Amino acid sequence: MNTPTETETDSLLINLTCPECGKVHDAAIVNTVCTNEDCKSTLFAQYDLSTGISKDILNGRPATMWRYKEFLPVMDQKYIVTLGEGFTPIIPIENLKSFIGDNEVFWKDESGNPTGSFKARGISAAVSKAKELGIEAIATPTAGNAGGALAAYAARAGVKAIVYMPKQTPQVFKDECRLYGAELLEVDGNISDCGKLINEHALLNGWFQVSTLKEPYRLEGKKTMGYEIAEQFNWQLPDVIFYPTGGGTGLIGIWKAFDEMEQLGWIGSKRPRMVAVQSQSCDGIVSAFNAGQRVSEFADGGFTIANGLRVPKPYADKQILKVLRESNGTALTISDAEMSQALKEIARHEGMLIAPEGAALWQAYKKLKASNWVKPGEQVLLINTGSGYKYLENIVVE
Repeated sequence: MNTPTETETDSLLINLTCPECGKVHDAAIVNTVCTNEDCKSTLFAQYDLSTGISKDILNGRPATMWRYKEFLPVMDQKYIVTLGEGFTPIIPIENLKSFIGDNEVFWKDESGNPTGSFKARGISAAVSKAKELGIEAIATPTAGNAGGALAAYAARAGVKAIVYMPKQTPQVFKDECRLYGAELLEVDGNISDCGKLINEHALLNGWFQVSTLKEPYRLEGKKTMGYEIAEQFNWQLPDVIFYPTGGGTGLIGIWKAFDEMEQLGWIGSKRPRMVAVQSQSCDGIVSAFNAGQRVSEFADGGFTIANGLRVPKPYADKQILKVLRESNGTALTISDAEMSQALKEIARHEGMLIAPEGAALWQAYKKLKASNWVKPGEQVLLINTGSGYKYLENIVVE
């Protein structure tokens, strides 16, 4: 029997499993997607959840996502690359109650994370595991926030970061990457174009890609939102969760966290109805959901002020649609004009300058409340994924 060392995280990681074909992959080596040629699905990290471990382990731990270290993939804590990400606040809506009625509506505000968005969670986990696996150069295509997060965490880790970003992205995102020392290439196109180009260059240069859901570990960082939601709501989940859906990592991750916590005995079987909110510019998930399809079609209508939602075809569209259906959820689109109006409404009445992606959720909530899809008395959580300050170039202030 091996004696634990002082630096072990006590991670319960066992392996990586494909949710589509079931093939098991060794978590001790570098993996991207499923190696089954007919599958190539996103891989899910699996943990030994039969240990009877109590949620009391959380007592007194630091208020970061690494408080859930047993359910994160890093085995040796010396490889953890952290800037204090996670455990973001739950904030009730106070002054817009005319739209709320007898519902309780809360924001989970991710804007206070390092580099100003929820991308810090996934990138912290992915960079940490990459460092543990001996990777020295990490690349990603990005709509903005993931590139800044990778640049920052790579700087912290002492590894090279390469970021490919659409030229239409606001300048602040580009400046952020360069300030952290990342190598940045601006691409005349969307994030899919960036992905195709970086894939070619990564193969030539030996870079490890952390593209959304094309490696297993960003998902693990993002799932900590689910653990936090349960803990912050005293282990009773809200009735409905709204999520801005570009690549969809957080939506899938939150659902994965709920499943893990039920297996641990930390929560019961009750689940929220999950709502995917997209821009009218890229609404492939909404179209597929409404049509009853298992996969989405490529959809890109061009520029949107919510550049994080300009993802023409999410890699894990099957998993996103599966979560929506398992949860009895729904999906809807919001226009740029509606996002802009909602962003200003929240800023002027609630004192929060949220990202357009988050603002889309407020508009979506109002629509589903008006149609009675959100029922009287239900508890609702909206996940604001980032800071509105980084999007000012896209917003017309009246």
